[in-house]
Amino acid sequence: MAHLLRGLTADGGVRVIAADTTDLVADAVSRHDTSPTAGAALGRTLTGALLLSHVLLGHHRDRVTIRVQGDGPLGGIIADAGLDGTARGYVANPSADLPLRDDGKLDVGGAVGPGGTIEVTRSHAPYGEPFSSSVDLVSGEIAEDVAGFLARSEQIASAVMLGVYFENGAVHTAGGIVVQAMPDVQPAALDLLEANVKAFGAVTDGLRRGSLLESMHEVAWGMDLQILTDEALPLSFACRCSDEKALASLAYFTPEERRNMIAEDGGAETVCHWCGTKRWLEPEAILRLDEVPEVRCPDCGTLWYRDAGNVMTREGERCSCGRPVVLPS
Repeated sequence: MAHLLRGLTADGGVRVIAADTTDLVADAVSRHDTSPTAGAALGRTLTGALLLSHVLLGHHRDRVTIRVQGDGPLGGIIADAGLDGTARGYVANPSADLPLRDDGKLDVGGAVGPGGTIEVTRSHAPYGEPFSSSVDLVSGEIAEDVAGFLARSEQIASAVMLGVYFENGAVHTAGGIVVQAMPDVQPAALDLLEANVKAFGAVTDGLRRGSLLESMHEVAWGMDLQILTDEALPLSFACRCSDEKALASLAYFTPEERRNMIAEDGGAETVCHWCGTKRWLEPEAILRLDEVPEVRCPDCGTLWYRDAGNVMTREGERCSCGRPVVLPS
C-alpha cells in the first residue's frame, strides 16, 4: 500500500518526509496508458506533489499543484495533492518515449526538456486566493527541479529524491524522499547528511533494499531520527471529477453545438483529463443545460456567465475576441 511517513532528528535540525508511491503511480500509469518515460515523469511529479503538500501546506483542505512545462516531447505535466494523501495528475503526451540513457536509465530529463519552468500553486480552500510561484527548470528530471524551486522560491535548503522503476514494462517501485535542513542545524550534521544522501543512491534502489522506514533511517544515519507519524498516511490516486462536473463542462459549448452533439451522436462522451474516466451524457441531461440563463459574447459566442454561479470572466475584462465584457447587474 502506498504510504507516507514524517520524521525529525532528535535535535530538530533535519526534517525527513518520505513516501512509497508504488501503487499510486501504477494506478496513474494504467489510467493514462503512458509509456515508461512518460509514466516515470508523471510518477515523479505526483510523488513530488505529495511530499510538497507536507512542506508547504497547513490546513487539511489545502492543495498543492505542480505544473512542469518543458520544451521536450512530453508537452507538460501537472499533479495535484493534499494533506489527506490523495493525488491526481496527467501528462500532456502520455505516449511520448525516448531511448534509454547511456547509463540504462529512463530519459525523463530529455522527455521533459530542460528549457521551461516549474510552477507550484497553493490553493487555500475554502478561504483565500491561490498563490503561485514559478522558477526555471534545472534539468527536467523533476527531483532536481523541485529542489531548485524550494531553494529559489522558498529559501529552503533541501535534498529531493524521486524515482519510478519499471520492470517488464510495469511499475515495480516508486517513491520519494525530501530531506530539509532547519535553520538551527549544526554544520557537522549537514556534512553527515550530505554523505548519507550520496551513499543512499536512488530512492527506488533504497525501497527495493528494504522498507520506507528503513530508507528514512539510512538517509538520516547517525542523526537519531524520530518518526513523527503515529500511523503511516495512506496515499491514493483520487480524482474529484463527477457526473455533475462532466455535464457542466458542456456549458462552454453553445446551445446549437450541444444540439448537434445529440443529433449526430445521440449524446456526448466526456473524458476527465485528470484521471481518464469516461462518462456518457444522455440527451435529456444535455438539454437541461439550456434551462440555465447565461450570457455569451455577442461577437464570438464565448461563455461569459451562467446563472448557476459560474462566472467565467469579470466585468470590464476583454473577451478573447477583444470585446469588453458586460455582465448582468
